[in-house]
Amino acid sequence: MLCSATKSWLGGVAALSSLLVVSCSGEPAVTDAASTPAQALTIIEERAEISSPDGLITAEIWSENGAPHYRVMFDGSETIAASALGFRFAEAANLENGLQLVAMERDTHDETWEQPWGERRLVRDHHNEILVQFRDPSAPETGFDIRMRVFDTGLGFRYEVPVANDEHRAITNELTHFNLPGQVQAWWIPAAGWNRYEYLYHETDLQEVDRAHTPFTAQLENGPYLAIHEAALVDYSGMYLDRDRDGIMGTDLAPGSDGILVHKDGDFITPWRTIQIAADAVGLINSDIILNLNEPNQLGDVSWVEPGKYVGIWWGMHIRTFSWGSGPIHGATTENTREYIDFAADNGFDGVLVEGWNIGWDGDWFRNGALFNFTESYPDFDLQGLAAYGAERDVRLIGHHETSGHVTNYENQMEDAFDLYQSVGITQVKTGYVADGGDLIRIDENGHERREWHYGQYAVNHHARVVSEAAERQISINPHEPVKDTGLRRTWPNWISREGARGQEFNAWGVPPNGPDHVPTLAFTRMLSGPMDFTPGIFNLMPGGEDAASRVETTLAKQLALYVVIYSPIQMAADLPEHYEARTDAFQFIRDVPTDWEHSVALQGEVGEFVVFARQERNAEDWYLGAVTDEVARDLSIPLDFMEADQTYTAQIYRDGEDADWDTNPYPIVIEERQVSASDVLDIYLAPGGGAAIRFVAGRG
Repeated sequence: MLCSATKSWLGGVAALSSLLVVSCSGEPAVTDAASTPAQALTIIEERAEISSPDGLITAEIWSENGAPHYRVMFDGSETIAASALGFRFAEAANLENGLQLVAMERDTHDETWEQPWGERRLVRDHHNEILVQFRDPSAPETGFDIRMRVFDTGLGFRYEVPVANDEHRAITNELTHFNLPGQVQAWWIPAAGWNRYEYLYHETDLQEVDRAHTPFTAQLENGPYLAIHEAALVDYSGMYLDRDRDGIMGTDLAPGSDGILVHKDGDFITPWRTIQIAADAVGLINSDIILNLNEPNQLGDVSWVEPGKYVGIWWGMHIRTFSWGSGPIHGATTENTREYIDFAADNGFDGVLVEGWNIGWDGDWFRNGALFNFTESYPDFDLQGLAAYGAERDVRLIGHHETSGHVTNYENQMEDAFDLYQSVGITQVKTGYVADGGDLIRIDENGHERREWHYGQYAVNHHARVVSEAAERQISINPHEPVKDTGLRRTWPNWISREGARGQEFNAWGVPPNGPDHVPTLAFTRMLSGPMDFTPGIFNLMPGGEDAASRVETTLAKQLALYVVIYSPIQMAADLPEHYEARTDAFQFIRDVPTDWEHSVALQGEVGEFVVFARQERNAEDWYLGAVTDEVARDLSIPLDFMEADQTYTAQIYRDGEDADWDTNPYPIVIEERQVSASDVLDIYLAPGGGAAIRFVAGRG
């Protein structure tokens, strides 16, 4: 049996500096190549092969004329054709040629573990594993290992690289390729651009893809769907895909300000490169590969990480009812915040987010990140008094730290800022990094200003430092303009959510705003990586008027459905309180819907067209269903066999009216009840750009 222990270092992160992958045997996963004598290397001519537990997925790893390769089969068809592996370094010998397969070990693993919060409470980790060693027979200290784990829903592999004498390695190219055979349809957003991950998705043939972020979703000509991403992005640069030539996607990594992609000292491991594979589109969603390839909770008791719903002084700034900066329409005032606290308490919400409370928002805050002060509030905002008032009403303040991308300014104040929040009982913080891609500001040891990518190695390690400092004070973090999600919420459960895609705010001022197909695309792309703080629940769908270039391109019912379709353990009711008070009938669903789940399953859907989710409330028997569509109206028939067979349920249905249409008539909504059971099939109409939200209240049959 193969078991392993490896250590990865997060430079400068005190509490998380040593991330230990515990083994059952105690043997190191990264072989000490320097101690391996040349005569011990036996070249293995055959290919290493590994299959999923159900046998549908098979992977092969081999050396072809000294060049390491792999390929993947699904149900007998080639899904990833022969694809290269390896590295290039700035100074050390490259690892791409002259390498032979010299050893392999196998293992199998099957366990079920429990999430402290999540889209499902229990997660099964069932995989087969192989560790394959590639070495240069003439220089046995040179080479790398590939550790691959194959699940029924896909696979992940990572490099484990031995480096003699703790020498430095400067990676200039990771040579991992993904050779997609035949005609391929892809759903993707551009990488290495100014707007980070906040783009509308393209649906194109593969040959039209340039640089693409992950998760990168595709359908092969012979039917299967796949999604390429990464897991456990730690002390490394984020990966995106760069089309080398038709059908072959190469790995690219965000460079540092010095042009080097990744710096490593001594033995190192990479993040897992993941390939989810499914016969149908919803099979991509019903997979836990990303979580399972991350290490278990490193924080111990995390009962202080609390899922929930919140309101906030936020949307008003985007529609220009309020301002972030001080002045006559300043949003973050004591008076306004008390009103939001009262509204939250009266409607069962447990948090109020307040943006614009601290010094630094006046003037051109986008370019003045060095002026933000994270412990000094504007004179019209009483932080201590409001925190105390919220505690009286059982509503917590949610903190906010906007950096405008000046990371050094934030890190210089971060400990004091978290100390302040801890002192007043703030346990959740939304951070922000509003800056163009490649424009994060770092002041180096010589006082020189450097510019870094939002998903480069520097930013990856910065976010780890933030999460670490916050955890020491029992504070959870929800970053916007973040590094993408790679499942690290399993390891650090206080990384409770994040943005990392085009969110609701683009419907206030974006041209174009998010179209009706945006959420049915997110479900099969961005949402494969983890929770998203999308900020749903807008009831005034045309805040700029009917003729404005920007508006919310959904029906009212679809806004309710987003609370089930888009998973996040923290969900915002994003609109102004008065808009909810004007539609208390529809608002009831937002009041009722939970954010923490016992089970979740994607029932139906196609990428960019529609999707249907069912989720069961944690520690309860009620189920919830959300369905959304693109601009095409749909009649859906949904079997309810996901529910308990021995119960009846009262279905509280919020659906589009017959004449609803996101473009011409978005507000009609039908709210009705009917009795159902698991043996029933529910027929639901979705209007163009519409949706449906249903609560199934359990009652014994």
